[in-house]
Amino acid sequence: MGRRLVPQLVARGHQVTATTTGPGKLHLLQQLGAEAVVMDGLDAASVGESVAAARPDAIVHQMTAIAGKPDMKHMDRWFAQTIRLRTEGTDHLLAAAEATGVSHVVAQSYAGWNGIRRGGWVKTEEDPLDPGPTNARKGWEAIRYVEDAVVKADGAVLRYGWLYGPGATADLIEPVRKRQFPLVGGGTGYTSWVHLDDAASATVLALEQRARGVFNIVDDEPAPVSEWLPYLAARAGAKRPMRVPTWLARPLAGDAAVTMMTEGRGFSNAKAKRELGWELRYPSWRLGFEEELA
Repeated sequence: MGRRLVPQLVARGHQVTATTTGPGKLHLLQQLGAEAVVMDGLDAASVGESVAAARPDAIVHQMTAIAGKPDMKHMDRWFAQTIRLRTEGTDHLLAAAEATGVSHVVAQSYAGWNGIRRGGWVKTEEDPLDPGPTNARKGWEAIRYVEDAVVKADGAVLRYGWLYGPGATADLIEPVRKRQFPLVGGGTGYTSWVHLDDAASATVLALEQRARGVFNIVDDEPAPVSEWLPYLAARAGAKRPMRVPTWLARPLAGDAAVTMMTEGRGFSNAKAKRELGWELRYPSWRLGFEEELA
C-alpha cells in the first residue's frame, strides 16, 4: 500500500516521512520521494521518537505484517503480528500524535467480506462488522479496536476492500493457477475489492480533507465468489476452479475460508464517493483483474 500511496502524496506536493521496519527498504522509500526512517511500531519509544522528529501535520497508519504464505485455516496465527500492530501499534501512534500536537490521523481498516452476516449482502458504514469466524476472532477484534480508537481521536478510518494490484495480486494468482483455491459450496458469499491505486487516492482525499469517521473504500461491484473467482481464473489463464462441498472444506481450510465463500457480506462505497468526492480508476474488479493480468 505504501508503495502506491507515497508517490501520489509526493505528486500532490506533500512532504512525506515513510517508515519501514528495517534498513533494507530505506532506499526504496527514498526513490519514491519520501524521507525514510526505521521505526518499530510495537515500541512506544521508537514511534514517539519518529513522530517527534518528523513533526507531521497528519499521520497515516498503514502498519501491517501480512507476509508469507496465506493461511486461512489459522488466520489469527497468520495475522498475529498485524493484530498487535492494530492494537498496541495504534495506541503508540495515537499517543505520539497527542504528544506532538498532531491533530489528524487516518488509519487502515478492512471491508472485504466481513460485514455482519444477517440481512442483505451489501453493507454500509452504519452496519456493524461481523464478530468473525471462530479462527479469526482476534483479528476481527483488532479491526474493531483500531476503528474505535481512531474515531474516538476524531480521525478517519478507511475500510479497504480486498486489495489487489502491483505487488498484491501474485499471492492470490498462484493458488488459483495451481487449482488450490476451490469454490466452496455455492460460492454465495459476497466480496468487495479495491485496486491499490484507488485505495491510495481515497487515502489522499481523506488526508487533504481532514475527513472524520468511517469510510468503506471499495469498488462499485460487490460480487459473490461464484462470479469473481471463475473470472479471475479465466483472466489468469487457469482452469476453472474446482468445487468443494462445505462439509469437506471446513476441516481442510478452516471456518474463515468457508465463511468468506458462503456467507461473506460486501460493502457500499456511496459515502466515500459522496463525502470525499472519490472517483475510481477501476470501478469494477472485472476491469482491474483484466488489466492486471493482461
